[in-house]
Amino acid sequence: MSWYRRLYVPGGTYFFTVVTYRRRPMLTEPPTRALLREAFCEIKRKWPFEIVAIALLPNHLHTVWTLPAGDDNYSLRWRRINADFRGPLIQ
Repeated sequence: MSWYRRLYVPGGTYFFTVVTYRRRPMLTEPPTRALLREAFCEIKRKWPFEIVAIALLPNHLHTVWTLPAGDDNYSLRWRRINADFRGPLIQ
């Protein structure tokens, strides 16, 4: 199992790379992209953050986020985005 060091800085700006399961090339397909957008928007309403930049490729995405002052919980946001995004794909 990998051991990651994560830096948590309240109000920080973070760079993320997220890869699809088994590198499945699906993120640029219009229906999938719409589901991902919906998941991001829903989580941003509940737990605000700023998307500074995002690059969407077929099997992964890169994004830069800035969290609100006093907030360092990007892990919660990713868990919720993942759950909201995967839900419709599994059904």
